[in-house]
Amino acid sequence: MTKFTPSFDIENSHNGIVAGIDEAGRGPWAGPVVAAAVILDPANLPNGLNDSKTIAEKKRDIIAAEIRAKAIVGVGIASVDEIDEINILQATFLAMARAEKELSTQPDICIVDGSAKPKLRAPFEMVVKGDAKSFSIAAASIIAKTVRDQMMRDLAKIHPEYAWEKNKGYGAPAHRAALDAHGVTPHHRKSYAPIHNILYPDP
Repeated sequence: MTKFTPSFDIENSHNGIVAGIDEAGRGPWAGPVVAAAVILDPANLPNGLNDSKTIAEKKRDIIAAEIRAKAIVGVGIASVDEIDEINILQATFLAMARAEKELSTQPDICIVDGSAKPKLRAPFEMVVKGDAKSFSIAAASIIAKTVRDQMMRDLAKIHPEYAWEKNKGYGAPAHRAALDAHGVTPHHRKSYAPIHNILYPDP
């Protein structure tokens, strides 16, 4: 398995202002999907940039604060209702477009994690495993993940039985058990099979 180390190489291959874009929360059964767009200053890079999935939660929060202090950041959110209405892929694209729009500086090009192409205002390049290859995409992955994690911690205060502060809405055993015991909340994605099957069981 190839291990990548993020760098500024992809950014340096483009002229002009480059924004990295990534999302968090496509897989969970509950909560929104969040995207972030980040324009880094190559002369003032935050420390510890890497794929957000490889960084412990408390350290991610520290790095996210440094990214916000040193970079231009835009965040976009697509709600559970939007996910259910247009599907998770299209909702992810919507969140990415909203994140790009929230940037205070318009990028000349966006580099986007993954292979599925969103609709953005700026030209863009798709980068598979981009959060492990590009500092800008890694920064976007950290912002998106920390924003969504905080949203799930806040929702956990309203619905503590689902343990969202720990599982962040993914289908962990505690989440499954709470669904069996307490049913579906307005924050669950009703288009997702495990939730849909609870609401509309086979006769």
